[in-house]
Amino acid sequence: MSIIHFLAASQNPVTAVTEEFGVNGQLLFSQLLAFIVVAFFLTKFAYKPLLKALEDRRQRIEEGLKNADKIKQELAEAEAAHKEIMEKANAQANKLIEEARAAANQVKDQETQKAISQAEQIISKAREAAQADHDRMLAELKQEIGRLVVQTTAAVAGKVLTDEDQKRLAEEANKQMAA
Repeated sequence: MSIIHFLAASQNPVTAVTEEFGVNGQLLFSQLLAFIVVAFFLTKFAYKPLLKALEDRRQRIEEGLKNADKIKQELAEAEAAHKEIMEKANAQANKLIEEARAAANQVKDQETQKAISQAEQIISKAREAAQADHDRMLAELKQEIGRLVVQTTAAVAGKVLTDEDQKRLAEEANKQMAA
C-alpha cells in the first residue's frame, strides 16, 4: 500500500501512522525518557571525560612538539658552541705548536752557538797548546843547538871550554837563529 492511499483512507494521518506501525504513546514517552537519561549519563560520565582526555592528549602532543622544537634549537646551539670550542682549541693547539717550534728553534740555535763556542774554545786551546809545544820545542832546539855549538867549538878548538864560554857561545847561536 502506498503512503498516498494510506493517507487518503484515514481521517487523522497521525493516528493512522501510529496504528499502522504500532506506536504506543506511553511506551514512546518512557523510551524517550530513558534515552534522555542514558544520553545525560553518557554525556556526563563518558563523553565529557573522553573529550577531556582527548584535549589533554592534544595538549601533551602540542607540548611535546614545542619541546622537540626547543630541543632541536638547543641541539643546534650546542653544536654551534661545540664547533666554536673546537675551533678555539684547534687555534690554541696550533699556537702551542708554533710556540713549541719556535722554542725548539731557539734551543737549537742556542745549542748551535754553544757548540760553536765550545769548538772555538777547543781550537783556541789547541792553538795555545800547539804554540806552547812550538815554543818548548824551539827552546829545546835552541838549547840543543847551543850545546852542539859548544861541543863542536870545543872539538875544533881542542880545548875544554869554561861555563862562561859555553853560555856566551849558546847566546850567540840563539841570537843568530832568532835573526
